[in-house]
Amino acid sequence: MMEKTTVIGAGLAGSEAAWQLAQRGIPVKLMEMRPESRSPAHHTDFFAELVCSNSLGGDTETTPGGILKRELRKLGSLIMDCADGASVPAGKALAVDRDRFACTVTERIKDHPLIEVVAEEVKAIPDGPVIMATGPLTAEPLALELAKITGQSSLFFYDAAAPLVLTDTIDMSIAYRKDRYSEEEGGDYINCPMTEEQYIAFYEALMSAERAPRHDFERKIPYFESCMPVEALAERGLHTLRFGPLKPVGLEHPVTDKRFFAVVQLRQDNSEGTVYNMVGFQTNLRWGEQERVFRLIPGLEKVEFVRKGVMHRNIYVNAPEVLDRSLKVKGRENLRLAGQITGVEGYVESVAMGLVASLAFAAELSGRPLPKWPRETALGSLLYRLGDDTVKKFQPTNVNLGIFPKLNVKIKEKPERCRAVSEIADKAMEAYLLEDHWIVSDLTG
Repeated sequence: MMEKTTVIGAGLAGSEAAWQLAQRGIPVKLMEMRPESRSPAHHTDFFAELVCSNSLGGDTETTPGGILKRELRKLGSLIMDCADGASVPAGKALAVDRDRFACTVTERIKDHPLIEVVAEEVKAIPDGPVIMATGPLTAEPLALELAKITGQSSLFFYDAAAPLVLTDTIDMSIAYRKDRYSEEEGGDYINCPMTEEQYIAFYEALMSAERAPRHDFERKIPYFESCMPVEALAERGLHTLRFGPLKPVGLEHPVTDKRFFAVVQLRQDNSEGTVYNMVGFQTNLRWGEQERVFRLIPGLEKVEFVRKGVMHRNIYVNAPEVLDRSLKVKGRENLRLAGQITGVEGYVESVAMGLVASLAFAAELSGRPLPKWPRETALGSLLYRLGDDTVKKFQPTNVNLGIFPKLNVKIKEKPERCRAVSEIADKAMEAYLLEDHWIVSDLTG
């Protein structure tokens, strides 16, 4: 009999990983600490519990989230099948009856003849093939062991991420390229200059903007100076930002030599240069408020956000340093990570990483080459992003237009760009599944 694979954690990623392995004839031991113990975010004993929202995001096939869902459905995703069965009306989004959804996932997992469910908290990574899918609130014993394996500096316990924007949507008739104190035109940074009047209008909007609520278990965690939300920093006084992330010194205009009252800097965030990061703008503002307030910055009036800023408790690894493209922990032959701990953001993205990790083990255990997910697909693009070692400071990412390969032609309208990316991704996945047909042909029922 084939060696049993241990999956730690029965959340979205762990449930998907266990199902994918079992459906390919590989026996699984699924370890779940509930009901013995719970994280602060869990309220039931069901698997795949949706904690923060009953929505799994957009389900239009020509959106990044829709592309990823389409790929998961093609690959026999348990989570997508249960979500479709428990869906409730929500326009173009996939929303579910949370209890019905989680109950269905739990029943199907427990009823599978090749999945052994063990209700026990895992405090040490076991021998043999292991998929660690313990989520953003990984319990301390496992988190400490993972820190030892990966190196303490490669494990992060708080996610403070600034918004990401599409480079092509920055108004370069206002913004300019220059590195601080450089006398040369051009540079790595894009700078958005502000007059005193523009800065005060932005500051007042920032101070009055509505913030996202923090969970009880997050309120106990103090902010660190290195990841202070921009709105919290602004509370220290009108000019605090001007002496911090918006400092204009050394950023005089390269043509006019004009010094501005404040300057917002953006830094390249991927190897292709299609996405830029708003430097120092980690934030806890509600997503709609981020768009309203940050579009007051000159040059960003019509910018497209590919990810909003977030500020919450989240354990994740520095993926480019720690993981290979099959989510294997470098230097640990039998250990793969899955879910948000890999450095993805979002429910469906977590499911996708559970699928990727399990199919990699399925290939190894059956003597096949590892899957090579096409770069043009949502799965391939997410994995490419996790392995992009050109990113100066790795932060979790969701599936967005900025992680897909750049189109050969420039398409101005976002819906048409999405449609073009979707068509390319679909063709690439179809061609790949014909080439590596075992990925779907090995599925049982």
